[in-house]
Amino acid sequence: MSVEQVGTSGGGEGADEPGWEVDPDDESGAALVASVGRQIKAWRESAGMRAGEFGAAIGYGEDLVYKVEGGRRIPRPEFLDRADDVLGAGGKLAMLKRELAEVRYPKKIRELAKLEARAMELSAYGSHNLHGLVQTEEYARALFGMRRPAFTADEVERLVAARLARQSIFERSPAPELSFVQEEVTLRRHLGGRMVMRGQLERLLILGQLRNVEIQVMPTERDDHAGMGGEMQVLKFGDGSAVGRSEGDFGSRPVSDPKHLRIIELRCGIIRAQALTPRESLAFIEQVLGET
Repeated sequence: MSVEQVGTSGGGEGADEPGWEVDPDDESGAALVASVGRQIKAWRESAGMRAGEFGAAIGYGEDLVYKVEGGRRIPRPEFLDRADDVLGAGGKLAMLKRELAEVRYPKKIRELAKLEARAMELSAYGSHNLHGLVQTEEYARALFGMRRPAFTADEVERLVAARLARQSIFERSPAPELSFVQEEVTLRRHLGGRMVMRGQLERLLILGQLRNVEIQVMPTERDDHAGMGGEMQVLKFGDGSAVGRSEGDFGSRPVSDPKHLRIIELRCGIIRAQALTPRESLAFIEQVLGET
């Protein structure tokens, strides 16, 4: 996916910035963006405005207007708000923001976010990097930026935005029970640099104070460890169902079969017992922060 800069009378707000391209592999998402584009075009033509006039009125370039109307670009929320006002759509265009809210994010991540949004309990163990739900924006951007083969700038921004959107789980009411066990190395590896890691450690200390959140550290010196197979996660829902995933097991795919879930839950429980307690872990994170 390429990133093109498009001139606009509205300044930087009209730039064709990364993170808003349509994923051609996401058929349902692409269809929704195309439908929204057709509606915008219909309203513009009904108002008797040319694309250039319309773009100037809302602060976006003519080329970007054509991309949005042609379903090749996801319109930003501000684009829809301004279009609604300029075209006199009476809220009909602005309300499309809700439908487009998730399309910007990769399909696989949208599916994960839907599961997390339903979960009443989440237990996770991370071995190589910090869990996505506790990552800062800077840490997530650094993490995606070092992937090989390299992501494009557009792909990095899409992934970062999706990761941050998932973190609305901390604002839910009633609050779900969230438990994270992290390897010590994930606290000491300065992904993104020392200052990025300092911000990340401070974020962990804040989250660890929440009553529904437990953060535990698995010390490197442990000589008995139930998580040597890799990262794992279990999500439990209000109807009594659950889904889990364990790296290297069951094809590394999400599973809901009770027999498979029992194995993952058993490992998660042992890992929590082997790790430092939540209180000890916060003290440990404070220590690492002082050394960073």
